[in-house]
Amino acid sequence: MTAPFPVLHTARLTMTPVGLSDFDDLKLVWADPDFVAAITGRPLSEEEVWFRLLRDIGHWNALGRGNWSMRMTETGAYVGSVGVLDYRRELTPRFDAPELGWGVATPFQGQGLAAEGLRAALGWVDKTLEAPRTVCMISPDNQPSIRLAEKVGYRTYGEGDYKDHKVRLFARPRP
Repeated sequence: MTAPFPVLHTARLTMTPVGLSDFDDLKLVWADPDFVAAITGRPLSEEEVWFRLLRDIGHWNALGRGNWSMRMTETGAYVGSVGVLDYRRELTPRFDAPELGWGVATPFQGQGLAAEGLRAALGWVDKTLEAPRTVCMISPDNQPSIRLAEKVGYRTYGEGDYKDHKVRLFARPRP
């Protein structure tokens, strides 16, 4: 990475911009059928994970924001990611604000870590980007992510189509 990007800390997590050192952990997470069920619907190949990683590194370098890798501060165990994104998705209707996205590895789900990381990322967004709102899209079947989005202030504003799948669209106004 060419610039000093923000590292965020929570009570249990250290969140660093995604980097090459995350590749092995990302391969494991994206190979987990339970993890990918509501995201891609299928495990990703090593090549696809590599391309995602390069995209995420480039996102930080081009825009100064992107995905953070979340790790347990005490052990360094890879938990998942949360990010502030501009993927220019071919989504109908199009996003008009920074997108938030998150995913937690199966062994760490249900422990409040996604909420912890998401709140830290939103705090950074609110202080740094001064965007009037942020948005996210969630599969209608992904009830845990929908509950999390609502817990941190997101509300449904519509439905959309993304890659031939229906998604629910959420927005959170800046406090």
